[in-house]
Amino acid sequence: MIGRLSGRLDHRGPDHVLIDVGGVGYVVHVSEGTLARLPPVGGAVTLHTELLVREDLLQLFGFPSLLEKEWHRLLTTVQGVGAKASLALTGTLGADGLARAIALGDWAALRAAPGVGPKLAQRIVNELKAKAPALMALGGSLPPPDGAGTPAAPAAMAVAAAPAAPVAPVPPPVAPRPAASAEALSALGNLGYGPGEAAAAVAEAARADPEAATPALIRAALRLLAPKV
Repeated sequence: MIGRLSGRLDHRGPDHVLIDVGGVGYVVHVSEGTLARLPPVGGAVTLHTELLVREDLLQLFGFPSLLEKEWHRLLTTVQGVGAKASLALTGTLGADGLARAIALGDWAALRAAPGVGPKLAQRIVNELKAKAPALMALGGSLPPPDGAGTPAAPAAMAVAAAPAAPVAPVPPPVAPRPAASAEALSALGNLGYGPGEAAAAVAEAARADPEAATPALIRAALRLLAPKV
C-alpha cells in the first residue's frame, strides 16, 4: 500500500499530477481544491494517498491531509459514491464542511459538489450521520497538513496559541453522558470553535437533552453556534 508520497511536482493535469519520487513518476488523481493548493511545477510536494486496486486498473488518489483521506475512505463506503464523487465532495466542501453538513443532516450542502444529486446526497447523510462524529473527533489526533503549499494553521490551534481569553463559565454537568459531551467538545474544537463557545453550546445542548448521544449533541451544539440571520 502506498500511503504517502513526497517528491517533486513534475506535471499538473486538470485532475491529476505527476510526482517524481527518487526518479519514479507517480500519477496521482486529486480534487480541484487540492490542485489549487499545490506549488508550481518543480516544487516540493507531499500528498497522503489511497490506492484503488481493480482487475484492470491501479489508481492513486492524493489528499493534502490525513483527515481528508479518512473522509475519502468513509465516503466511498456509501453505495454510489466512487472515487470521483468523493474527490468532488472533499475538494468542494473540505473536511470541515463535510463534517458540518453531515452532522447537521444538511444534504443540500453536499449538492454543491459536481456530480452529486439529491438522492445521493441524502443517502450520504443518512448512512454517515452516525459515523461522522467519530471522524470529527479523530481530527485533533491526526498530524497537520504538510507539503501541499503552506496551509493556514487550523483555527483550533490558532485559538490555543493566542493569549488566553476569558472563558464563558460552564454550568455544572447535568447530563449522564459525560463521554458524549467530551466527544462533542473535541469535535467542535477540531472544527475551529473556541473552548469557551464550544463548552457553552455543548452544555446548553446537554441541558436541553440530557440523554443525547454524541451525534445528536454535536448537531444541537452546531445549531446553537450557527450565525443568526
